[in-house]
Amino acid sequence: MIELEGVPELIDPVMICAFEGWNDAGDAASSAVAHLDREWKGEVFGALDAEDYYDFQVNRPTIWLDGGVRKVTWPTTRLSVVRTGGEGKGPTRDLVLVRGIEPSMRWRSFCNELLGFAHELGVELVVVLGSLLGDTPHTRPVPVSGVTSDPDLARTMDLEESRYEGPTGIVGILQEACTHAGVPAVSLWAAVPHYVSQPPNPKATLALLNRLEDLIDLRIPLGELAEDARAWQLGVDQLAAEDSEVAEYVQSLEEARDTADLPEASGEAIAREFERYLRRRDGQPGGLAAEPGLTDGSFLRDTSSGRTRPPRPPAKEGDGGQPAEEDPEGPEGQG
Repeated sequence: MIELEGVPELIDPVMICAFEGWNDAGDAASSAVAHLDREWKGEVFGALDAEDYYDFQVNRPTIWLDGGVRKVTWPTTRLSVVRTGGEGKGPTRDLVLVRGIEPSMRWRSFCNELLGFAHELGVELVVVLGSLLGDTPHTRPVPVSGVTSDPDLARTMDLEESRYEGPTGIVGILQEACTHAGVPAVSLWAAVPHYVSQPPNPKATLALLNRLEDLIDLRIPLGELAEDARAWQLGVDQLAAEDSEVAEYVQSLEEARDTADLPEASGEAIAREFERYLRRRDGQPGGLAAEPGLTDGSFLRDTSSGRTRPPRPPAKEGDGGQPAEEDPEGPEGQG
């Protein structure tokens, strides 16, 4: 049960959600929301009752010591609120962050409870983050797709309109619940290389945050995330170099990706990248934005193709251990 007492009146609030589990390859999505919570010092104001939605034999509670006193942490979904901007850092906007584990049961009640509080808090847009396994090389920019079931929202926000049919996860269920409730909702999906699926994947997390930044027109402090993404890629490069079969496979993925990419850069993508550069330069002089595009993975851009906008990620469901196949309709099957 969430208590809204003590939560201030929010300014243009956006609800951003991520759930560990099937929809969270490499922990990229949950790590993105955790990053927002950490950078903006989110204040937790409630949690859903774990008894209602979780099978504790699947998601075990943990015991820990607090000053010699044993305490239990139950698997659940928590809500926090952060205030961004203000004091010369751009327009003020509040974010409601929802981070938890994909529920084991009662998904409709779970979504209805979240939507009830979204309504109480005056949320104007719900963005659900997800990540899936795909046949994408780690050496190229992470493909991120934005999907919605609302044709008007797809047109105005440059998103793909959902056409997926098949099994889905809590990301897909929550997005559809929002649509039926008349709440604008978008899901952002990052594709994670299936051959290096173990968490963390800071490169995919960074890609999700950059796409979110464009979507809600908000400068997100990235901290050490860009450097972590560089280090992650270098580490995978070294591992691949030690195994000739893996190196050959990565090369085949690179060739397939480069062939699929258009030889000319997308003007729209270039415009978005330049806008992001200006936003960071204005808000963080002399900082990370000293080099345009540094924060969106463009330091890993494929210079042979010159393309800045990545292709759509795979759409069909992976089972958490197998790569999802490419589908032209978009990735929302993962959620």
